[in-house]
Amino acid sequence: MVPAGLLLVTFLFGLFHFIPGDPALLLAGDNASAEVVEGIRRAYGFDQPLPVQYWTYMKKVLQGDLGVSNFSREPVTALILPRIFNTAQLAFWSMGFAMVVSLILGCCSAMFWNTWIDKLITGIALLGICTPVFVSGLFGIFLFSVKLGLLPTGGLDSWRSFVLPVVTLGAFQAAVLTRMVRASMVEALGQDYIETARAKGLAETAVVFKHALRNAMLPIVTLFGLGFGATLGGSVVTETIFTWPGLGRTMVESILSRDLPVTQGALLLFAFMFIGINLVVDLLYAAIDPRIRFDAP
Repeated sequence: MVPAGLLLVTFLFGLFHFIPGDPALLLAGDNASAEVVEGIRRAYGFDQPLPVQYWTYMKKVLQGDLGVSNFSREPVTALILPRIFNTAQLAFWSMGFAMVVSLILGCCSAMFWNTWIDKLITGIALLGICTPVFVSGLFGIFLFSVKLGLLPTGGLDSWRSFVLPVVTLGAFQAAVLTRMVRASMVEALGQDYIETARAKGLAETAVVFKHALRNAMLPIVTLFGLGFGATLGGSVVTETIFTWPGLGRTMVESILSRDLPVTQGALLLFAFMFIGINLVVDLLYAAIDPRIRFDAP
């Protein structure tokens, strides 16, 4: 995690220093005088050599200081930290929905491999993959909010506000994961130990969910980890559609207003969450399969 984090911070620093535009002019405004712009450049250290700026930025990041918003003048950390919880809730429930649906449909598809049930589930999964999040989100708003009046169109007021964003974001991941779970389970169900379990008279559900699923979990857990990261990325679109007060929507607003410190801070937190998810997935490997251990010499 440490080298990945250092490379990430370095990449974001370089990205935002080599894009067109003068950060001092952005802070001062288009109508500011040259003296004001130069004063801001000195105050923020933009007149320093690039290595000095990088070292200063690195020290601030390690201390939790992500700068100050160009427009609200609030610390970036205080501005985006409250929104992380909302994004984490959306990603957590969406991924939970996707995991439950994909495990059920993927296992059922593998159990009835090459039958009409398998083909139906595969077709539904393919349809879900081909449907963009913004299309399913707008369709959900039109049907369940505008026509039926059952759910709110956006915001975060009650549990009903979770339904459309969670299903919209989770359905796409469920469609992707269902095909992967099916492929892993079909391979696991073809192994010799499965035939042995069936020969012992075990029920098919016990064979599938106790023996096959456990041995197929390693690639499935990897896919769930990648899916969780993709869910965090997809939350940007979902939060914009449903006016969800999360980190993704804040990042979009900061990009549109050219608030570079907020954009940089939001990207940094998104990336660190993804790195953390990968660490959890690596640790789960050893919990699922005791053979995967690291023994120091």
